[in-house]
Amino acid sequence: MEDRIQLGHGSGGIMTKELLDELIFEAFSNPYLDKKHDGSIVDMNGKVAISTDSFVVSPIFFKGGNIGDLAINGTVNDVAMCGAIPKFLTLSFIIEEGLLMTDFRRILQSIKKAAAESKVEIITGDTKVVERGKGDKIFINTTGFGPIHPKANISIDRIREGDKIIVNGNIAQHGIAIMSQREGLTFESEIESDTTYLHELVEDLLDTFGEKIKLFRDPTRGGVASVLSEIAGETTLGISLNENNLPIDRQVKAVCELLGLDPLYVANEGLFLAIVDQEIESDVLSLMRSKNKGKNSQTIGEFTSDHPKKVVMKSVIGGKRIVTPLLGEQLPRIC
Repeated sequence: MEDRIQLGHGSGGIMTKELLDELIFEAFSNPYLDKKHDGSIVDMNGKVAISTDSFVVSPIFFKGGNIGDLAINGTVNDVAMCGAIPKFLTLSFIIEEGLLMTDFRRILQSIKKAAAESKVEIITGDTKVVERGKGDKIFINTTGFGPIHPKANISIDRIREGDKIIVNGNIAQHGIAIMSQREGLTFESEIESDTTYLHELVEDLLDTFGEKIKLFRDPTRGGVASVLSEIAGETTLGISLNENNLPIDRQVKAVCELLGLDPLYVANEGLFLAIVDQEIESDVLSLMRSKNKGKNSQTIGEFTSDHPKKVVMKSVIGGKRIVTPLLGEQLPRIC
């Protein structure tokens, strides 16, 4: 096989067959893919959540991950935010002519590892190749689906005054990892992306608290601020945040200050926000903090009848400011 992707690898002919058989099918072999059909048939009863996402991150390899595991984790998490248990994924590549085969193999191995760790199966997909200069190395699309958890009742309509907003870890990690690598910034210790799968922690919460979990959302592009602004705008309530309670790594905070960035707007890939009934707040925090992916969990705010449809944050020094959605693009190609 060639040492770089060629246009012929997207032709549908012999070179395409070699690419699929020797790399893709070999990497992800399972009873669904081994049939080499246009799609797969799965047996699922009851309600199913489906989510799709495309990944164009630059650079394709970054501290803490690469575009491959990001594509798996991102869609697995989107399905989990629906209150579902991810089971299956589709996987599609758009590859630029000239991509090194060694890089493609490395991405495939990351995808294989991420899928295995998150216990999802890749059951169908597609591969296309575009001319040199018409893409940027590789873009990936994944679609995930899985059954709704039997105790889940996830809906923005169920949010009530007093409900608490809990985040499972430090904010702004992914965006700052990408930006620092692009800018060539170095630190006393590496800032790594937080990309990871979160559905097991979500499932634990639903197992334990069921319908008292009102909503899950993952604050990826646009960060925590944009997601909470969107939620507030779709309810009749306002949101009160406390800046003192925002969990953030010391170095990430320093980089944000250096670059003039508000960490509330920086992208995350290993975080979710849980909106929960106020009476279970302490129990939710205890459970989340007992898990590795929730050890830095913190209540950052609550829903209030004050300032309807607005997010207002109390600052470190006691002042207040309105938190608006992100305007424009803070950092292109972040995921």
